[in-house]
This record gives sequence, structure tokens and C-alpha cells, in this order.
Amino acid sequence: MARAVYLVDGARTPFIKARGRPGPFTPVDLAVQCGRPLLMRQAFEPQAIDLVILGCVNVVADEMNPARVAGLRLGLPDETPAFTVQINCGSGMQSIDTAFRYIEGGTADIVLAGGTDALSHSPLVLRRGAVDWFAELNGARSTGDRLKAFAGLKPDFLKPLIGLERGLTDPITNLNMGQTAELLAHYFAISRQEADEYAAESHNRLDRATNEGWLKDEMLPAFGRDGDVHERDDGVRPGSSAAGLAKLKPVFEKPYGKVTAGNSSQITDGASWVVLASEEAVAKHGMKPLARIVDSEWGALDPSIMGLGPVVASAPILKRQNMGVSDVDLWELNEAFAAQVLACLRAFETEKIANDVLGLDGRGGAIDRARLNVDGGAISLGHPVGTSGTRITLHLANAMRRLGHKRGIATECIGGGQGGAMLLEAA
Repeated sequence: MARAVYLVDGARTPFIKARGRPGPFTPVDLAVQCGRPLLMRQAFEPQAIDLVILGCVNVVADEMNPARVAGLRLGLPDETPAFTVQINCGSGMQSIDTAFRYIEGGTADIVLAGGTDALSHSPLVLRRGAVDWFAELNGARSTGDRLKAFAGLKPDFLKPLIGLERGLTDPITNLNMGQTAELLAHYFAISRQEADEYAAESHNRLDRATNEGWLKDEMLPAFGRDGDVHERDDGVRPGSSAAGLAKLKPVFEKPYGKVTAGNSSQITDGASWVVLASEEAVAKHGMKPLARIVDSEWGALDPSIMGLGPVVASAPILKRQNMGVSDVDLWELNEAFAAQVLACLRAFETEKIANDVLGLDGRGGAIDRARLNVDGGAISLGHPVGTSGTRITLHLANAMRRLGHKRGIATECIGGGQGGAMLLEAA
């Protein structure tokens, strides 16, 4: 029989907004910043950890296999295996799901799983013509050949491409992620005002959660080498309103688009870890779990409507568990774009889609907004791509505990036309 798997504890860094230059932390720096205090408060010794799994999309050249680098910098034994996973926006959740399967199957008892990304460290990429020119120059053997190569230098060779911009463009459809959100806004008749109202609510919910101390044990301070202390998510805009956000111009479909910088997730740096354990390990070390992982699912669909990934990933869980949308006490649906989140809600509550496309057979319906992203989301705190899946799963467990709820689903869309979902139950 499959073993029970528990989410015991977890932590994250504050999410630091990218500001046009490399931020104070690399991906591994971030993982260590929240990982060290998390491990210090555990009842078990580091050698009890069987495996380290870390999601990371923007791996920097000096930190190949960041899971291994982070594990060693955290003081784990040399003998502790560590590997990095990458499924775009789902990487942080994939790390948890992989750990879940290892423990469920009996090959591990305690796994440190997480996600990290420092999008401000995204590389600048040379144009293909510039690469060819450097190759020709490097291969030149005589002075004449070098002079000939130099003569082929063009000014635009010195202007690099932004790696992150290319990474956020789907290579199959050639649509960037914002354009896929515009498609969903069109298909589901999401208005600009609805999107802005949702975004403002995200900021105000996160601001309240921070000020009320609800994130105290979850969000741990990060200390820069320059002495700066980062204690809060610095992208949140208290007092946000739809009227204020309405002043921003569309970014991806000018001039009539619905997606702006204000109702999109922010480009940020951040990391998050969770500790997963078997029932035997929980008993042995006297752990007090936050939640039990019940089920998980990965789905896929047309990349041009990738924002519906949460719908196609969550529906099979609902069917397997004989649940309806209304049976889920809390939802954490990663806010890639306000229009994308609202489109997912419309899909669940549209009877024809819920029944004929998702096969929910009457289990669809409206998600109560009071049970969705109760403390804000990526629009207000940011979306470090490899991290978000870990963050939403951890926060779901913490919010369930705080509010006394029994079941919750964490879910997200994934660039490339995929989605991930995880069902948690109060421990």
C-alpha cells in the first residue's frame, strides 16, 4: 500500500522585484537564505534527509545543478543526493510531487523539496549573427583572416537579446505568455476592469496578510552581503485600486488589450523549501505536520491557451476523489495574469466546458472568491518561475491551518501549455 506523505514545514524568502540589473542573490543564494533557518528549527539532524530536489528554470552558469550546490552549502552530508527539476512554472511543484512519490513508494522518509529562481540574473544572449562572427574571428589563423573577420562586424552584434524575453515566448506558437493571456481574455470575455479589480485585490490581500503577521513563519528575512535586510515582498502596492491600475497601458496587444504590467505577475527573485516526511519519520522525530498530500496531477493543452492549465490539471483530481469544485475549501491558483485566473474560473463555472470538456459531470461550478488566493498571489508578490509551485503549496498548507479548513488545491499554469495541481488535506 502507498504510504502517507506529510508536508511538515516550509519557508520562503521575501520576493525581490527585478529592477533592470542582477539582484543581490543568485538562485542558490536564495535557496540557502531560507533553507538554513528552516533546517535549524527541525527536530531531526541534517543526515536524516534522504534526498534534496530543487526546481529552477534560470540556472546560472556558476551553479550547475543548483540542488546539489544548495544542499552542500546548507551543510547536508556529501552522501545526500540532490537533483534539479525543470518544467517551467511548475518546477517548484514538480519538486514536491517527485518527493511525494519517493516517500509514498518507500524509497525515502524525509525529503527537502523546493524551488528557486533569480530572474534578475537572466542572461543577455548574443544574436546568431554575432555568434557566427565570434566563431569566424576565433577560427582566424592569419592576420589577413582576422582583418577580414573584423570587417564583418556589424553594430547590432553589440546589442544582446534579453534571455528572459525569449524564455517567456513559446517556441511552438511564437506567442509570449502575455499574448496567451490576451487570447483567454478574448475567449472568455474578461474585461479590462475585471482584470484590474482582481489585481488590486491581490495587492491588498497580500498587504493585509503581511501586516497581520500571517506570513511570519513562512516568509523569513534574507540578508545581503552589503548588509541590507530584506524582510517583505517589495513588489506589493498597498492601497491599490482598479481606478489606479486603469491608467496603465496594455503591454502585449496595444491599444485595446486587457493585459498590463499592473494586472500581470511581477518579475522577481525568490526561493522556497518544504520538508516532506513519511508517517514513520513523523512519529520518530515528533514532527507536527501542516498537511497531508493526498493527490497530484499534471495536464497539458494547446500552448496558445496555456493559462487554462490549472483547469485541466485539477479536474482529474476532483474526479478521482469524487469531489466537486465547491468541496475544495481553499484554492491557491498561481496568478500569472489576472485575465488568466479569471478565465480559469469561467471555465469551471461554464457548464458545457465543465461537463463536456473536463468531464466533471456536474462537479463544476463557481469558485468562491473568498476561498481563492486568500492572501494575494503572484500579481502582488511576483512569480520567480521555478519557485512559485513550492510557494503556493506551502502557503495553502499554512492558510488551511490558520483558517481551520480541511482540503485545498494548489494549482498553476505552465508555459508551453501544461498545468499542475496538488490536493492537500489538513493533518
